Amino acid sequence: METRIRHRLVLIAPPFQGHLTPMLQLATILHSKGFSITIPHDDNFNSPNPSNHPNFSFLPLFYGLSETQISSKNIVDISVTLNAMCVSPLKELLVDQIEKGNMNHEKIACVIYDGLMHSIDSVKAITKTLAVRPSLGVICNTVNCLEEKSLHRLRDLYKVSVFPIGPLHMIAGEDSSSSSFVEEDYSCIGWLNNQATKSVLYVSLGSIASWDEKELTEVAWGLANSKQKFLWVIRPGTINDVSEWLESLAEEVKVAIEERGCIVKWAPQGEVLAHQCVGGFWSHCGWNSTLESLCEGVPIMCQPHFGDQRVNARLLTQAWKVGLEWSNVIERDEVEGAVRRLMVSEEGKEMGQRALKLKNQIKLGVRGGSSYDALNELVNRMLSANL
Repeated sequence: METRIRHRLVLIAPPFQGHLTPMLQLATILHSKGFSITIPHDDNFNSPNPSNHPNFSFLPLFYGLSETQISSKNIVDISVTLNAMCVSPLKELLVDQIEKGNMNHEKIACVIYDGLMHSIDSVKAITKTLAVRPSLGVICNTVNCLEEKSLHRLRDLYKVSVFPIGPLHMIAGEDSSSSSFVEEDYSCIGWLNNQATKSVLYVSLGSIASWDEKELTEVAWGLANSKQKFLWVIRPGTINDVSEWLESLAEEVKVAIEERGCIVKWAPQGEVLAHQCVGGFWSHCGWNSTLESLCEGVPIMCQPHFGDQRVNARLLTQAWKVGLEWSNVIERDEVEGAVRRLMVSEEGKEMGQRALKLKNQIKLGVRGGSSYDALNELVNRMLSANL
């Protein structure tokens, strides 16, 4: 009797929230297609909770990061160290997995890695990874209706298959467990339930970007003066003591926050953006946040900080026209004006209408459309390459 070979995937992501989250969503999707999943990760730095992902195997991988590097949150420095230190441990881990797989009638069908982990091919520049053979191709967390021309250029330039199978969080859906490094405060959902439809501005700069204390105070004044409702995420570690800072604010600002605001350390962002009371999102324009907002038809007040965020902001404001371009000057008058433009002006209403149209286009791409087809093609290619 012929023994049936099982197929395993090894997924490797750098230890940053914005990179690990979509990789775990991808793992959830591919597990639903019948693949076994292995995820190497360092237990000491931004490690996902294995109990949230009982269907995956997590293997220890030493990153070689110092405490100073970890506390610095310097993505460039951490990435350089990862790519220098992980080559040998990863090779040993993969060899071990192949040997164990041979004994258990299981094959590693594919190794899927984030572009920041470019040393997996060799310590080449990130742009070179697209041209490496025998790569099956590049998986993109996007959908054709958003970036069709760019996806065509990628295929033509690098002569490699491109699989736009996003938005990953939307396809993974309820099967995807939280991968947040900070505990999510669900009390804000109860607060949102008591607000009017499309009346709340959600304010969050993601897991790395932040304001200093002076800027926080200007933001607080701007939000208060805008007279709009707001849900504001102020992460732990942004300032030493949030309560003390709040107490130091002028009385009229404290009253405005109490009457119209809700401040939490971290929010369940997917649920927040899907809530009917959220009418705008003040965002750093990280790609995960951008996609989550687009999928819920929520226009964005753009404040990019680094990396791809500036490109994403440009797409939001210039290409899709669902993002507000403003001065990014963190002064109370500038903040007040930008918030009111997004939330109550005709300009903001038009952006909201375009965002809702884009939301519907994205849904069509996921439900039996281009993303659905690309996912099936990817699965078939991974299986046929390992027959």
